[in-house]
Amino acid sequence: MTAAAGERMPGSGTGAAQAAVADAFRQEWGKVVATLIRMTGNWDLAEECTQDAFAAALAKWASDGVPDRPGAWLTTTARNRAVDRLRRSKTETVKLQQVAALSVPEEPTFQGDGGVPDDRLRLMFTCCHPALSLEARVALTLRTLAGLTTAEIARAFLVPEGTMAKRLTRAKHKIRDAGIPYRVPPAHLLPERTTGVLAVLYLLFNEGYSASAGADVLRPDLTGEAVRLGRLLAGLMPDEPEATGLLALMLLQDARSAARLDAQGDLVSLEDQDRTRWDAAKIAEGVALLEAALRCQRPGPYQLQAAIAACHAEARQAADTDWAQIALLYAELRRFVPSPVVELNRAVAVAMAEGPETGLALVDQLAAAGGLAGYYLLPATRADLLRRLDRRTAAAASYREALTLAPTEPERRYLAKRLSEVSC
Repeated sequence: MTAAAGERMPGSGTGAAQAAVADAFRQEWGKVVATLIRMTGNWDLAEECTQDAFAAALAKWASDGVPDRPGAWLTTTARNRAVDRLRRSKTETVKLQQVAALSVPEEPTFQGDGGVPDDRLRLMFTCCHPALSLEARVALTLRTLAGLTTAEIARAFLVPEGTMAKRLTRAKHKIRDAGIPYRVPPAHLLPERTTGVLAVLYLLFNEGYSASAGADVLRPDLTGEAVRLGRLLAGLMPDEPEATGLLALMLLQDARSAARLDAQGDLVSLEDQDRTRWDAAKIAEGVALLEAALRCQRPGPYQLQAAIAACHAEARQAADTDWAQIALLYAELRRFVPSPVVELNRAVAVAMAEGPETGLALVDQLAAAGGLAGYYLLPATRADLLRRLDRRTAAAASYREALTLAPTEPERRYLAKRLSEVSC
């Protein structure tokens, strides 16, 4: 369970109550915060009262049992906390009147702007207002929508926690001071926010698909939320091929989730995964969405990444993978995203298509350039290519370097296993 407002976690309650609250956090945090922001217009108050509601749930559910509709219970409790807080503040009389006038039914319903039935999508568009920097948009959404801590977001952006805390505070104040409305904008304003919203969804999905830190490498609550919001966004913008392409990408990636960990919770490499465990329905839907997006003849980075994912998803066994095509797609992707991470992925594809020696030369060039310093997948990739070349001593040294940088326990266990194989 991830800490949220105030970076504090409730520490009591029975095991059953703790499990229920943890599950509710994954499912309901973004909904409750988004609802309270709509009601109060106060971001900090919304986060604090939502956190209070989860703390109350630990004690109450331990004694009274878990309610039939945890989300409704949490929303009502958080709303009541907000009303109490506003009642004690003489300067918030108007807000108190507004909140008191609102009623929250036992099972909340969300009637969105423009026919979009979701407070969280409104929250995303508010966070992604063009008045904010792209980094601030992404960070604020990850905090309020997904409940990631400031520390987790700071790690994702490779900045100190204090720096990220200041950025989040500034972003909230800018929304307040500029009077940025909490709504999905009219159709003619959607394009100016598309880039930010797509980036947020993509990072939200990636944090769930490969967590930036912690004991678990997979967070299906985040991938599921990203896919759900991706469906809403693609429906809202049916003529935007990149929105459709991103949804395709997420589905194609998510289709492999069940095979990414073994029974012990250890990572399984792509080439060793049991492909019968891949979700055929998600693959079929993802491929169909990708084809629909490509027919618009307006390629973009998400469509290209979806095409790469489709190359993997449609290979019935690892040996059938069209690595030459994947290398070409990465070469095209770098025109849109000139990133050393893209170059590293292209190097892997080249290695698989043309041989590990060729790929290793590209990886060494990236290492010399310094753009991926501290990124564990650089030495991990180098180690894998050296292993394939049977250069065991050099491979072991790179695996050790990657081990010191890997962010999650499953990734460290995977690298330790590979290290033991080349150290024998």
